[in-house]
Amino acid sequence: MNAYDDSWSDEEPTMSEASGIRYLHFGTEWVQGAMRVRKPAELVLAYTQQMMAWLLFIEPRKNHSVGILGLGAGSLLRFTLKHTPANVETAEWNPAVTAMCRAFFRLPSNDRSYIDHVDAALWLEKPHNIGRYVALMVDLYDAQAQGPVRESLEFYQGCHRALSPEGGVMAVNLFGNHESFPRNLANIREAFGGPVLELPEIDAGNRVILAFRGPVLETTTGRLLERAAEVEKACGLPAVRWARHLLEQLRAGDE
Repeated sequence: MNAYDDSWSDEEPTMSEASGIRYLHFGTEWVQGAMRVRKPAELVLAYTQQMMAWLLFIEPRKNHSVGILGLGAGSLLRFTLKHTPANVETAEWNPAVTAMCRAFFRLPSNDRSYIDHVDAALWLEKPHNIGRYVALMVDLYDAQAQGPVRESLEFYQGCHRALSPEGGVMAVNLFGNHESFPRNLANIREAFGGPVLELPEIDAGNRVILAFRGPVLETTTGRLLERAAEVEKACGLPAVRWARHLLEQLRAGDE
């Protein structure tokens, strides 16, 4: 697949709506994203909330950049623009998804947001993306939504390079009960060469993994819980519960 590949035309986005929630599909019953019509910046799906767990470790500033690989229904983009002052660059290989989001999913028109229609693996190779991002949110699934379409060691090495060496976090959406999970986890561990943390698996089977570059984990238990309380209050996310879950893993790794 390359930047000029038009195989995305086989995955034309479709939409459904129920109980005030609008859903994005790629021609199947699998949900690729969701938006509450009356509260478009709210994160409806539990795993999308967990994708924001990088906020426990990074306090975004105006001069920071956040990367999103896979636009979906634009949920992560809307939330990040509302709750942080950071610039956001999104890699989405299918321009029809972007068009659907503009028409039906309140895609923000914002000077802090730029969408690049390119394969995520090629996006990572662009020189201006290297060492640039304080956070990367990776959510790359095809119409069957059974395993990520980018999962190689080289891909995750590219994600590592894209993060700022001064401190950056990758959050990636995997499926815990899929055969691709251990392979992805092994490649992430090798690419990042440091602690890899897992958020609690949700009912749908999603497992969000956090991996780190730079001195991001050099914090105290008290400060992490304090930051979690700040995120929970400001963003309405269950951040304190996440922090306690992650601290258990860090403590276990020190034993």
